Amino acid sequence: MDSNYGKGVIIGVIDTGILPDHPSFSDIGMPPPPAKWKGVCESNFTNKCNNKLIGARSYQLGNGSPIDDDGHGTHTASTAAGAFVNGANVFGSANGTAAGVAPFAHIAVYKVCNSDGCADTDVLAAMDAAIDDGVDILSISLGGGRSSDFHSNPIALGAYSATERGILVSCSAGNNGPFSGSVGNAAPWILTVGASTHDRKLKATVKIGNGEEFEGESAYQPKISNSTFFTLFDAGRNASDEFETPYCRPGSLTDPAIRGNIVICLAGGGVPGVDKGQAVKDAGGVGMIIINRSYYGVTKSADAHVLPALDISDADGTKILAYMNSTSNPVATITFQGTIIGDENAPIVAAFSSRGPSRASPGILKPDIIGPGVNILAAWPTSVDDNKNTKSTFNIISGTSMSCPHLSGVASLLKSTHPDWSPAAIKSAIMTTADTLNLANSPILNERLLPADIYAIGAGHVNPSRANDPGLIYDTPFEDYVPYLCGLKYTNRQVSNLLQRKVNCSEVKSIPEAQLNYPSFSISGLGSTPQTYTRTVTNVGDATSSYKVEVASPKGVVVEVEPSELNFSELNQKLTYQVTFSKTTNSSNPEVVEGFMKWTSNRHSVRSPIALVLV
Repeated sequence: MDSNYGKGVIIGVIDTGILPDHPSFSDIGMPPPPAKWKGVCESNFTNKCNNKLIGARSYQLGNGSPIDDDGHGTHTASTAAGAFVNGANVFGSANGTAAGVAPFAHIAVYKVCNSDGCADTDVLAAMDAAIDDGVDILSISLGGGRSSDFHSNPIALGAYSATERGILVSCSAGNNGPFSGSVGNAAPWILTVGASTHDRKLKATVKIGNGEEFEGESAYQPKISNSTFFTLFDAGRNASDEFETPYCRPGSLTDPAIRGNIVICLAGGGVPGVDKGQAVKDAGGVGMIIINRSYYGVTKSADAHVLPALDISDADGTKILAYMNSTSNPVATITFQGTIIGDENAPIVAAFSSRGPSRASPGILKPDIIGPGVNILAAWPTSVDDNKNTKSTFNIISGTSMSCPHLSGVASLLKSTHPDWSPAAIKSAIMTTADTLNLANSPILNERLLPADIYAIGAGHVNPSRANDPGLIYDTPFEDYVPYLCGLKYTNRQVSNLLQRKVNCSEVKSIPEAQLNYPSFSISGLGSTPQTYTRTVTNVGDATSSYKVEVASPKGVVVEVEPSELNFSELNQKLTYQVTFSKTTNSSNPEVVEGFMKWTSNRHSVRSPIALVLV
């Protein structure tokens, strides 16, 4: 993709702050910020800013420093736009040159959270400041509340103002998957990003006394790998409490029998994996096996552990516990195979990635897109492997917080090559060109290794180079959001609150959600009456071009597109088509069915996913 690496674009990152001295934020080779930039660095921080980090402010009540004391903000900022850093690794794992998706973009940081969380008022104040400062893209890896109505949600509110000013807002979908209806940040003017794996694994193996082996992941790498067997100790066995000890909560592991053993801990319980390992180490344990939650399937964390440790699936954990019950002296050894590239099943949807349908607006398909969010290596404020001799510190973490800045970076690349594109145009280009197949050329799978449904992947997995030349775009006219919001049955006061101006819905011709000029279709209730929706596409491909429609109809539905051919004679020409959905079955049980339609020319393919609930 000829993208100038995002040159000239300013990404606003609303998060936990930043560690400015990190080499990921070096400005070697960076031009000064664009003339339109009005932002500043906090007075006590001015000498920390440069041509890469052009703004750093704290909006956290009572905390005037934008320094990141958590790590999350440094990680997300470097993912979106970190500079090239050679020899980036964690314990020597995943070694290589690190760079953000848009390494020549400028970064402006707005601190709104610490490790305790974020206040709504701080988030909104920071978003307002970023809009006034002149950012081009806003990257917000914060939760947006599952059922939260847009009119009462600070991120939806701030993102509406940002979109009005031509700023694309990219947000994480949330980490409440794999449960249905868990997606947050689902406003149609937001790019809502789910998370998937990539093709790199940091492999570790546990071998138990009966010869069985189980594969897991870990970023820990010993200096010298040895395969000594140690006794296994199940932290949850005979535990007097069910919420502390089985999860290896710090302070809970008091049994002296732990000393010299490999300890089994359950994932979750509000205790991060690395903290579990520290608790085991403090109690004298020599290794740790974390057994994942059953609904996590094959999703595993490669954490930067403080002792030999790995993450394994619930199914494998069950076998290890069965082995422990079958012998009086259960033993195991953990070995580390390091970085393995080339997982053919990638990308797999992460178990934790929040799923649609959107509760706030079922007629808009969410998430919009998925991108890399599992075991992502990026900048970190401290050394996780206790290396005092370097500022080049990295960490590997997971979440839709990690996939969001990947998409913010891709949006920056597109903004750099297409400065005149609106937020909706950038979003459309990303969605209509997304991949729906994995590296093995099969449909993208979920954490259970079954084909992922439309509420897990939205339009699919981002394909940055194809997004740069989408052929056609669905540009949502900004004024259409008012009839859309009135159609959600919000009161005049609620709509006015969101728009920051007086609106009377009785004077507005409201539209159904699915009538918004959106790159995907979500029909939240198709009964015996056919439903027709209009879409308008803008030609950004070849001036003279002809597109034919191809439809993969959802089961039990006929999809008719009129006209079935679009003939363009110039660039930026707009043509309109209508889609009619008719139910052909008479099933009475509500059923979700999915399909897609695409417009194809000799050079471009423009795909729109279709989700339908038959009632």
